[in-house]
Amino acid sequence: MSYTLIIIIITALVSYGAFNNHGLYNQLIMYPPAINRGQYYRLLTSGFIHADFMHLAFNMLTLWFFGRVMEEYLLASTGSAFIFPLFYLAGIVISDIPSYIKHKNSTQYASLGASGGVSAVLFAFIMQAPWATIYIFVIPVPAIIFAVAYLIYAQYMRKRGGDNINHDAHFWGAVFGIVAICLIDKTTLPRFAESIMHPQFNF
Repeated sequence: MSYTLIIIIITALVSYGAFNNHGLYNQLIMYPPAINRGQYYRLLTSGFIHADFMHLAFNMLTLWFFGRVMEEYLLASTGSAFIFPLFYLAGIVISDIPSYIKHKNSTQYASLGASGGVSAVLFAFIMQAPWATIYIFVIPVPAIIFAVAYLIYAQYMRKRGGDNINHDAHFWGAVFGIVAICLIDKTTLPRFAESIMHPQFNF
C-alpha cells in the first residue's frame, strides 16, 4: 500500500471522526492560544481535519492524483520511501507557521485542512511537469496555468474568510513544495526553466 493511500485513509477517518465529535475537532484544530500554551502538535493535526466533506474530498482527490506520482519520483530520486510522507507532513507544518505567527495573539482565529501538504505535493509536481495537462472537471488546463489560477483563488478565499480553512496555507505550501523539491533534486530548477521556454501542450 502506498504512503499516499495510507495518508488519505488516515485523514478521511480522522476528519470523519471530527465531523461527529466536536471535542476531537477542538483538540486538533490549529488554534493560536492553544499553541502558545505549548500544544505545538496542532500545527500538524490540523492538517488531518476538514471543514466539511467537500473540503475533504477536494484535498484528498488532489493528493491521490499527484501524490502517487511524486511518491514514485521522490523514491527514484532519493532511494528512500520515507521522503514522501516526511515531505507531505512538513508541508502541513511549515505552511501553518506563517498563519500562526500572523494570528499569534488572536483568540478568534482557528484553521484546519490538509491544504498545505497537498499544495506542496501539487507544486512539486508542477516543477517537474509544468505543461502536463490537469483537468478541472472536464476542462484540460496546463499545470502551470492551473498553478497561477490556484493561487489567485486561494488569495480570494483568504480575503473572503469565514470558513476556518487556512487559505494562506495554499500559498506557503506551494512555496515549500517548490523550494523543497529544488533542494532534493538539484536538476529540478534548470529543467523547469527549460520546459517553460519550450511550451508543449498535450490536450
